[in-house]
Amino acid sequence: MLRLCGFHISNYHNKVRIALLEKGIEHVDDASCKPSQEDAFLARSPMGKVPFLELEDGRRLAESEVILEYLEEAYPQKPLLPKDPWERAKVRELVTFIELHLELVARRLYPLLFGRTITDETKQAVEKALPRGIRAFRALARFDPYIAGKELTLADCSAFVHLPVVSIATKMAYGRDFLDEMPQVKPYIRMLGERPAFKRVNDDRKAAQAALGAKK
Repeated sequence: MLRLCGFHISNYHNKVRIALLEKGIEHVDDASCKPSQEDAFLARSPMGKVPFLELEDGRRLAESEVILEYLEEAYPQKPLLPKDPWERAKVRELVTFIELHLELVARRLYPLLFGRTITDETKQAVEKALPRGIRAFRALARFDPYIAGKELTLADCSAFVHLPVVSIATKMAYGRDFLDEMPQVKPYIRMLGERPAFKRVNDDRKAAQAALGAKK
């Protein structure tokens, strides 16, 4: 059986887990794995990052997008990418824009989520770069009702885990949610959250965050 290794607060772990559940792929969700530079962990994940996927025969894959591409190829029965090559590329484009131009930029604000501080230089740099990413994302997102069109795709798995964190981080840093200029986002996230797979992963994320907060 496949084993997904990571932890429930990780956006990228949750993205893969949603896809596994939506595709109906039997798997073990090992939420005990945290990034590490220990030799034993590096033998399983070359960069010491999560998530990574372990197959029954001991083979492993790292990086969430690589894992999702493998799942699409190996388990095509319930696809999360369209058949048409152009539409498949447009889904991948959306995922790339969400993760490279929104999440990765907003990630510099994430220390605020854990009670830490960031420099004024960091705040100014993000404030300059993030609106450009949002502008590009707005040009690509369709919300019809899913982010790439009529069907649920891997882009929805990505959007669901990343967009709310961008909202929270910008509100904490600047006193306003940068995604408020896209009024479709909040009802779209609510719609996805009603799907059993998305709800299950989100509930587990909330429980993990609550447990982490209780330890402080």
